[in-house]
Amino acid sequence: MSASDCWSTQRNILAVEGLRCGGRLRLHVRGASMLPTLYPGDVAEIEACSLEVVAPGEIVLAFREDRFFLHRFMSCNGTHHFVARGDSMPGADPAYTTEELVGRLAAATREGQPVSLPARPWTRALGLLFCYSSIARRIALRLHHSRNFQRLPGADLEIA
Repeated sequence: MSASDCWSTQRNILAVEGLRCGGRLRLHVRGASMLPTLYPGDVAEIEACSLEVVAPGEIVLAFREDRFFLHRFMSCNGTHHFVARGDSMPGADPAYTTEELVGRLAAATREGQPVSLPARPWTRALGLLFCYSSIARRIALRLHHSRNFQRLPGADLEIA
């Protein structure tokens, strides 16, 4: 493991512990698994919560194998496990344990503007299109990037 990987893991563990102590966590979305709801570059604000208060359709943050997963909560699988899935993923993730639940999405912003979070009937259909059509996914990401690039000077620089 490189020094940067080690630091990243330690930073993630500290963020999880801080959130579990009652804080809030702001993360930049990096992957495309939640298209069309969340795009890379969106800012997600996470609040601590327990599994008992999460409702199906909410977006939750799980921490497994030193990585964060921001996916839609599907259901409880017994009392100590839950199932989640990215909007543009073909199937559910392997079941998470209660301990892997970090929190739920309280708010998200894109270009400083609030993002609508409720799942709409077309969300899953469009997500599946992005899942199975790399061309559709690339087009959506390019349109999103070009719109952001035109509005934000210096948008080609990532500030973390």
